[in-house]
Amino acid sequence: MKKNTIRTVATTAGTLLLILSINTMSIAQKRKKTQQEPIPAKDSTARPPMPAKSGPKTAPKKFSEVITSAAVADSGLFNIYKQDDKVFFEIADSLLGRDILVVNRISKSAAGLRAAMMGYSGDEIGENVIRFEKGPNNRIFLKNISYSEISRDSSQPMFNAVMNSNIQPIAAAFDIKAFSEKGKSTIIDLTEYIQGDNDIFFFDSRVKGMFKLGAVQQDKSYIVDVKSYPINTEIKTVKTYSKSGGQPGPGMPVQGGNATLELNSSMILLPAVPMKARYFDPRVGYFTTSVTDFDLDPQGVKRLSMVTRWRLEPKPEDLERYKRGELVEPLKPIIFYIDPATPKKWVPYLIQGVNDWQAAFEKAGFKNAVVAKVAPTREEDSTWSLEDARFSAIVYKPSDIPNASGPHIHDPRSGEIMESHINWYHNVMRLLRNWYFIQCAPNDARARKMQFDDQLMGELIRFVSSHEVGHTLGLRHNFGSSSTYPTEKLRDKAWTKENGFAASIMDYARFNYVAQPEDGISGADLYPRINFYDKWAIEWGYKLIPDAATADAEKAVLNKWTVEKLKEKKYWFGTEMNPDDPRSQNEDLGDNAMKSGIYGIKNLQRIMPNLLTWTKEENEGYGNLTELYREVNTQFGRYLGHVAKNIGGIYETPKTVEQEGGVYEAVPKVIQLEAVQFLNDQVFTTPKWLLDKDILSRTGNNATTIVGARQTPVLDRILSANTLVKLINNEANDGAGSYQATAFLNDVKKGIFSEVYSRKNIDVFRRNLQKSYVDHVIQLLASKDQSSMGGMIIMFGPAPADPTKSDVSSIARAHLVSLRTDIRAAAATIQDPLSRYHLSDLAERISQALEPK
Repeated sequence: MKKNTIRTVATTAGTLLLILSINTMSIAQKRKKTQQEPIPAKDSTARPPMPAKSGPKTAPKKFSEVITSAAVADSGLFNIYKQDDKVFFEIADSLLGRDILVVNRISKSAAGLRAAMMGYSGDEIGENVIRFEKGPNNRIFLKNISYSEISRDSSQPMFNAVMNSNIQPIAAAFDIKAFSEKGKSTIIDLTEYIQGDNDIFFFDSRVKGMFKLGAVQQDKSYIVDVKSYPINTEIKTVKTYSKSGGQPGPGMPVQGGNATLELNSSMILLPAVPMKARYFDPRVGYFTTSVTDFDLDPQGVKRLSMVTRWRLEPKPEDLERYKRGELVEPLKPIIFYIDPATPKKWVPYLIQGVNDWQAAFEKAGFKNAVVAKVAPTREEDSTWSLEDARFSAIVYKPSDIPNASGPHIHDPRSGEIMESHINWYHNVMRLLRNWYFIQCAPNDARARKMQFDDQLMGELIRFVSSHEVGHTLGLRHNFGSSSTYPTEKLRDKAWTKENGFAASIMDYARFNYVAQPEDGISGADLYPRINFYDKWAIEWGYKLIPDAATADAEKAVLNKWTVEKLKEKKYWFGTEMNPDDPRSQNEDLGDNAMKSGIYGIKNLQRIMPNLLTWTKEENEGYGNLTELYREVNTQFGRYLGHVAKNIGGIYETPKTVEQEGGVYEAVPKVIQLEAVQFLNDQVFTTPKWLLDKDILSRTGNNATTIVGARQTPVLDRILSANTLVKLINNEANDGAGSYQATAFLNDVKKGIFSEVYSRKNIDVFRRNLQKSYVDHVIQLLASKDQSSMGGMIIMFGPAPADPTKSDVSSIARAHLVSLRTDIRAAAATIQDPLSRYHLSDLAERISQALEPK
């Protein structure tokens, strides 16, 4: 049956773009075969279908009686005939049973139709795999195909069992209107199906629900055109939908009324023989497509994952040269067209961002493998269209969303990438300006203003372009890449010029915030670059292994490559999906978060005294100051988050049995102690450098709110049940040498309650922090009401742990008893009245939690 999933697309800004698509599953090769074979179109053991018994049927007519000389014909994948406001498809017998990928996009969006990052021209709104098959009683069935479960050997009983449990649903049925004159194709009328509404050619039902679209308004909808090309047919329609009510939020459509959109549906013929798959390896970061295979494991079921990648092959005449290790041009290079709507001054930088990947593909044996071109004008090529599924493009979107994203469409049977539309939102330039200002203004005078020069902005656009292209090549984020470089080396001018400051452009290592002004690092050496890991990942994914006929036969060779490569740290992949490994984080740099954070904070402290001047624009208010001051606070918070993840952290290093050492390892105690000391020094000791009176008076910010907004998220992380459970488990695994939960709480307590032990007065910032600390520990005494989560899906991490099902609540109770004793003793000796009131209040809060009435 059809199985849809939410597909997560990585974006430049570090957000998650959720796109609905078919659960793209793949087929593995048959054993002892030299080529991968598609799933049979139908079960050869099935009985012939009984003819339909109900409904009047019209016998097929002669071709000339249905398609007259007045018809406008268009030949291609399907021959199209437009006649009397009807659209007829001619389906060749050779296409029956063939898999066809349907990709639906918005070609012109409706006014006010926005939901999160979707609702723009070029956005994908649905994806399916279909087949046309002949049914009984002169019918053509349109089936919606799923590749969630497979069995490949039709001679085995398992094949029949799997087929019997996976009958593909019939999405639509069409009367055969006529047969071709030679009798090798059939004519069907798709007019009503295209004019109507369905989730094959138009909106996926959940995307439709996201936009709050209702029924299609037939009298306000029509077919614009249907065009056919050699491997694809394009359907363009205008649809008017009713819009349901509901309270609109930011970026959501307005209430009620109608929404009119122009939609484009691409029907793309998938290869008769799927590309040879390459199995996923968790040590190299690729997107995947998966299938449950009932044949691979004779004693169980195996989930088979294949990487997504483009089909790159040498030209037949160059195959021997390729085998000898010579660089050759691929038979079909990867081409990205630049949307004609793109401002011309940015086009060269977008092109360069694409072409920068050519060096990486040379590692895989191909030259000029990926190329960017300016889209042809209508005068140059009247057949070229941005919606044509044969063409990949960087699509420029007039949006205030500060982001970019790089999704791709692939063959669910093999992982072969068919095309990609990179979404380039206009306001990504504001994001780039803010990042570069906050991270590099102390090192680059060009960043000390609100409007960057075109050359600087162009160079930053080039980097983002390369990152997004990397996603469309199949590469995931490598959040561990930056952790393989020593922090101190990021201040070495010669070293960074040779090595960059992160081993991968697929990391979220934006700019070199570790570099200090006295280091003399500037310009391109502050930007990310396609680097060591990226070139290795492309080599791993795209280098052909001619002697291996199947994906299974490649495994040993690929593993040998990987084991050898990982002897050097810079080739390590750290997944973006791990909530516990502090080496795999976004926005971080270097192998020591504490050292890197201190350098980053020093640069923020250099910016603060200049913020009023650098954000000033004549005849403007303080909007720039407010925005960039917020960015300073956010960046500071990132450094704190990088450090906090070390506490209770667990390193994860995937390995095969050919590699030495364990896969999982607790963060060493000495590093966790360093992390706690950093937090005590940098955030629990009030960061008063953030509290510039001139800035606060112009932005309307409140000093206590600013400080609390930095401290609370840190407490949320380190005083969570999840963190304490990991500390307890690490102690169970590693014994007395581990960082124990009780020691951790005492170390934090000493920093946060230092006035209690020194008998000093407590100011308002520290009073607020101490209240928050006590409240957090009190929450560890009992389990939280999970019903308040409202069915929310926990992404990138486990659900909150129940503290009562481990030692967490016991430790928290003992800790509160001890803290209450210390607080009462201090309250009796501190002279400041407000400090005494505060301590008495804390003691009472603890008592009520420990001994509720």
